[in-house]
Amino acid sequence: MKITTLLAALWLASTQAYAQFSGQINYEIVRKIDPTQLRMVINGEPVKPGDPNFPTDLPDSRTSGQKSFISGNYVKEVSDDQNTMVSRVFPNGGPPRTTNLGRPFDEYKLVDLEARKIVTFLTMKGPEPKSYQSESPIERAPGWQLTGETKKIAGYPCKKAVVKLKNEPYSVWFTEALPVTYSPVHELTPEKGVVLLIEGTREQFRAVKVQPGNVSDKDVAPLPGAQPVTKEELKDIREKALADFRQQKMMPGDGGR
Repeated sequence: MKITTLLAALWLASTQAYAQFSGQINYEIVRKIDPTQLRMVINGEPVKPGDPNFPTDLPDSRTSGQKSFISGNYVKEVSDDQNTMVSRVFPNGGPPRTTNLGRPFDEYKLVDLEARKIVTFLTMKGPEPKSYQSESPIERAPGWQLTGETKKIAGYPCKKAVVKLKNEPYSVWFTEALPVTYSPVHELTPEKGVVLLIEGTREQFRAVKVQPGNVSDKDVAPLPGAQPVTKEELKDIREKALADFRQQKMMPGDGGR
């Protein structure tokens, strides 16, 4: 009887630790650039690869960051470049000038760990801001294979698994030293543990800092009052807002920005 009581107490303690876990993980994201997928505006005019004005000095890869704030059953994901738009101009034939135009909305994702779904929130800027939300389930990639390899990443011991996502091979390093299950690439979420490194042929996610604590439930709470829309409707709202914003910023008389 005493053993049963002890086991029940240990199980309760472990579930409480999971529910009370909070922290922040900073990821560095490196992606190879595919010029054929780029949409660029030069001096107010859209250009495509093959156009004489299309830049030839583009880097082979692009580095950005993502902050994942974890508390209880929710993870709030904020990308460094998620709410920015970049304009490149060539004033009077001189060297190019890059300007951060911002964006007409704020956007972030909220991962519901318990329900295994992603909720995207988008709030239009302006005197009368309006918010939208769209949900999609997390579909975990099958066919995980542990390799037996281990190493430390961001100070935590990690195991390596290999898995395919959309026919692309990935190496996934995850730790079970943190009492939560999460991955910045949602389809590459292990059965248990936090992913600290993902290596693919065209992209890499690496945790550069793991900081337990200092994240409360209100920091990751769903945005109240957001209008539910479908994933396709949210995409249309986003693209229309960006097109209107781009046209406004590229109008003659604003210095070409």
